[in-house]
Amino acid sequence: MAGGTERALRRRIKSVQSTKKITRAMELIAATRVAKAQQRVQAARPYSEQITEVIQHMADAGGMIDHPLLRPAEKVSKVAFVVITGDRGLAGAYNSNVIRAAEREIQARRAEGQDYSLVVCGKKGVSYFRFRGYRIDAEFTGMSDTPTYEDARQVAETVTELFESGDVQEVVLVYTRFLSVGTQRVTVRQFMPLTGVGAEEVDRGATATYEFEPDPAGILAHLLPRYVEARLYAAMLDAAASEHAARQRAMKSATDNADELIVKLSRVMNRARQDAITTEIMEIVGGAEALRAGQADESDLLPDYALHVFDIAGRHGEPEHHHA
Repeated sequence: MAGGTERALRRRIKSVQSTKKITRAMELIAATRVAKAQQRVQAARPYSEQITEVIQHMADAGGMIDHPLLRPAEKVSKVAFVVITGDRGLAGAYNSNVIRAAEREIQARRAEGQDYSLVVCGKKGVSYFRFRGYRIDAEFTGMSDTPTYEDARQVAETVTELFESGDVQEVVLVYTRFLSVGTQRVTVRQFMPLTGVGAEEVDRGATATYEFEPDPAGILAHLLPRYVEARLYAAMLDAAASEHAARQRAMKSATDNADELIVKLSRVMNRARQDAITTEIMEIVGGAEALRAGQADESDLLPDYALHVFDIAGRHGEPEHHHA
């Protein structure tokens, strides 16, 4: 029984060690991808800031127009939710946090009598909402690790079409904002209609004088869709960096837990081995003591047995007397 227990523990330790190698490798890969994702966020920031600045200057120059992306609805009867999740798991609570935030917002809007439309990015979000019976109007997968601007353009076109057609009167973006490697925050914010364009990103005191050709309104109408794409692309890059950071932390935690489990199982296995060795020693000692006791008993019985044998031999050795 002890030998079987030891073999089972040895197999389990080997299995945990194999798992540890996988989690360690995934941790290192995620750490590399976090660094690359941060570089991509930094590289995309100048374009986003520049287009925001240009739009703000045109707005200050009187270019604000009655564009569908800027027009708030008198009554919101249907809201589109753009939910950005990951294509893969093993990232801790990254996907579940985004999904729960989106689900809470959907339930809150439904409680107010508003309908919803779901545009989901990422396999995890698609599988969850489909399994729960939610209606998914558009889904995009295979872009969560390294989103490109073309990916953002496709999603932006779908969402813009829903909004400009009047099918939805508001668009809400749900994603994870990347603050640092150790801090990511789930963010729920209005995406459309565009309100306060550029007000948060640009210093209003630094406005320069520009001459626009053609008129600012025409340029603004052309730039607003690009502005939507830039904002969505920035959110997708933030989500990708957040996913890699969450996966790095989750895999590090899994590796540490594997180390602790290996130590505990090794102690249990050593204790079982010691118990088995102790049992074998006790059996050997007990057997030796029994053998020694048996030999002592035989030596005590030897004189009586010898006398009996000699007595029998003497009787058989007496001469026979014949009577005439």
